[in-house]
Amino acid sequence: MSWGVALEGVQWFILLYFIVLNLGYLALNAVSIVELRKHLDARLLDVLPRAYSAYEAPVSIVVPAYNEEAIIVTSVRSLLQLDYPELEVIVVNDGSRDATLDVLRREFDLTPFPEAYWRRVPAKPLHGIYRSRRVPNLRVVDKENGGSKADAVNAGLNAARYPLFCVIDADSVLERSSLRRIVAPFLHEPDVIAAGGTVRIANGCEVRDGFLETVRLPARILPLFQTLEYIRAFLFSRLAWAPSNAVPIVSGAFGMFRTSAVVEAGGMRQEAIGEDMELVVRLHRLNRLGRRPYRVAFLPDPACWTEAPESLGVLRGQRTRWQRGLGQSLALNHTLICHPRGGAPGWLSLPFMVVFELLSPLVEIAGYVFMALGLAYGVVSTATFFTFMFLAFAMGLLLSTSALYLEEMAFHLFRRPGDLAKLAAIAVLENLGYRQLVTLWRLHGLWQWAVGARVPWGEMKRIASWQRKS
Repeated sequence: MSWGVALEGVQWFILLYFIVLNLGYLALNAVSIVELRKHLDARLLDVLPRAYSAYEAPVSIVVPAYNEEAIIVTSVRSLLQLDYPELEVIVVNDGSRDATLDVLRREFDLTPFPEAYWRRVPAKPLHGIYRSRRVPNLRVVDKENGGSKADAVNAGLNAARYPLFCVIDADSVLERSSLRRIVAPFLHEPDVIAAGGTVRIANGCEVRDGFLETVRLPARILPLFQTLEYIRAFLFSRLAWAPSNAVPIVSGAFGMFRTSAVVEAGGMRQEAIGEDMELVVRLHRLNRLGRRPYRVAFLPDPACWTEAPESLGVLRGQRTRWQRGLGQSLALNHTLICHPRGGAPGWLSLPFMVVFELLSPLVEIAGYVFMALGLAYGVVSTATFFTFMFLAFAMGLLLSTSALYLEEMAFHLFRRPGDLAKLAAIAVLENLGYRQLVTLWRLHGLWQWAVGARVPWGEMKRIASWQRKS
């Protein structure tokens, strides 16, 4: 085979990859629009009295906390004011080196409480369990650091008393109705074992004593880019997989699970980098291959607000970790992919994740390098080069504008003059450097996963500028 034929084959492969990728995202976009319209129609029934009001299953809320002294009180207050008939809040202090436990002791008047601890799933040993004198449904589990969020969640799961448990990040703030909404699928369908809600960026918003008071866009450009990314990821990608019961991930920032299903699956995998995705993919695998009826649901409107990184260093660590977690989750559960009993997860969502999420940084960066060098040395035509650049740019712009359309159609949260125009400008700007930078980070994460590099978890530096005190 001549070099000319080989180079032409590479050109066609890159172009066809981006064409198929765009077509795949267009299909997901179409499904998202249909599903969101159905959801909005069903939401009209919310104005009617709920026949099951006050009969919802009790919920244990597990909050892993490691060095979260700056925001832990706001997060706990947010949970205690939720509109829900019966819940318990379990904060897991995962060996924090700061004053997280002291802040909780002082704010909620904690006292040591001798309590039976049922070790149903693996977790590091405990130092003690505390109960609040002021808030009877608040407990704090103090444990040795397990080196991962999964270990902290498992400790909380062991302490949970209720049939449903919700996992949220310590920097998360839930809307008052979020818990009722995310529990609804468990009431309507007995086979639901997990449900996820939408996660939004809190930077720029105002939260006072656990209440979300004002929704605003972030002032800084880095969280602005992430605001658009989160809208795209939740209202577009995950919503599209829900109808076929192929949702590949329930966010660790806000997810509801049936306690018995997770205990039976062995809890969260302690060595997992992306423990939230790995658990959901494992639940798909165990139930599909075990021929058990189940469903993983996603709802677009139970909203959780969380802080986004405001520095490039922290964001880089987050994105490389996400990519390593994606590769690990798919590898650990690879037997489901294209299995005869794999269903939609095994034949649609997971293969899509492998080809267009796991490997896309490699193909995209290789495409940029090959096309640029090919144009410079005359082996790639100008038409081919600009076709590739158009496809790469158009893909990002299409996804972002589609996500903005879904957001505006359904929720219209950003109502200040100029907000929509600002997000539209960000949709263009992110394709002129930001997306390529994130792709480079993802490629680095892919390489780290492929070679089995041991990378420290890293810490999320909280700014918490959105908090307001009375």
